[in-house]
Amino acid sequence: MKHPLVYDVVILGGGAAGLMCAGVAGRRGRRVTVIEQAKRPAEKIRISGGGRCNFTNLHTTPANFLSRNPHFCKSALSGYTQHDFIAQVEKHRIAYHEKTRGQLFCNGSSQHIIDMLLDECGAAGVTLHPGTKISSIARGEDGFTVVTDRGEMRGRSLVVATGGPSIPKMGSSGFGYKVAEQFGLKIVPPRAGLVPLTFDEALLARSKDLAGVSVEAVVKCDGTQFDEAMLFTHRGLSGPAILQISSYWRDGDDIQIDMAPGIDVFAALKEMRRDHPRQELATGLARLLPGRLAQMTAGAGGRASRMADLSDRQLQAVAMFVNKWQVTPRGTEGYRTAEVTLGGVDTAELSSKSFEAKSVPGLFFVGEVIDVTGHLGGFNFQWAWSSGFAAGQNV
Repeated sequence: MKHPLVYDVVILGGGAAGLMCAGVAGRRGRRVTVIEQAKRPAEKIRISGGGRCNFTNLHTTPANFLSRNPHFCKSALSGYTQHDFIAQVEKHRIAYHEKTRGQLFCNGSSQHIIDMLLDECGAAGVTLHPGTKISSIARGEDGFTVVTDRGEMRGRSLVVATGGPSIPKMGSSGFGYKVAEQFGLKIVPPRAGLVPLTFDEALLARSKDLAGVSVEAVVKCDGTQFDEAMLFTHRGLSGPAILQISSYWRDGDDIQIDMAPGIDVFAALKEMRRDHPRQELATGLARLLPGRLAQMTAGAGGRASRMADLSDRQLQAVAMFVNKWQVTPRGTEGYRTAEVTLGGVDTAELSSKSFEAKSVPGLFFVGEVIDVTGHLGGFNFQWAWSSGFAAGQNV
């Protein structure tokens, strides 16, 4: 490629936000190209939702997102809503269903969503350069020059849609942060979000036999709580409730877990002691908890096994463990298993309407690379659609 390829818009990243932005900009008559380092675009879409892509949530509101500026996401979410994306899905005749709590999944493969985005880009004349490595980016009077292993590509506008470093096996990295810093933009320190929590060796030793046990739970941390399933693992805790709370947890924080939501375990145990005094404690607890968890709870602390032999104080200790288990995780499993990245390009650096950098005209950031992170359940994809649409309308 001897001569530079010249476009109106160069987009770095062929994921959800990048492809959305490309299609919207292309439909406005912009000459758009998308540079993607992976051999295939939208790999995170492909693996999401167990291969069926939880593409949005019916109940999306700004309250479902974390950011240093909780107001930043409002304009984009109202400018392109979950209902707008659903309408696009229906236009492409993609069958879908609500799984639970407003989460929408494809009936078939997540590839249907990828194909929809690629079809929209194709119809808008967007060119895609997969498997392309970027070596440098520069800004001049006429816009931006991106030097790649396929030659130079130039654009009046540059959109950074490279995501965060979560799930590195998909080729993700912190490249977008480097671009932001190159142009003087501030970064909110990134960390893994929607990620399993780990135990220290002592706690693992006590809970090692519980790996694979799942229980409905209410998990609290830092004034926030989630009531969903929790899963014991070989490393600690996972499941939707834990992934959700992990975005609010910081090193050293305790989390409080109710493993029998809506049940006063102390009252239930006293009633069992009265009505079934010869019953084993583990047998009674198995009415309230999964069997292995009941056995572990009953055996902790060398308690007497028969209900009749247990004092109120001992029953209260058991109940406290079930209803108010206080635990301090050692850490998280990190970016390797994190579904998203918290932090990113500081929203104070960007226009909430156009997503253009305030100090660098023509430079835009969309999607996960920004300090806006959604809850589990399709919210992060909706952020990709909404932010990509907003930028696509303004590049």
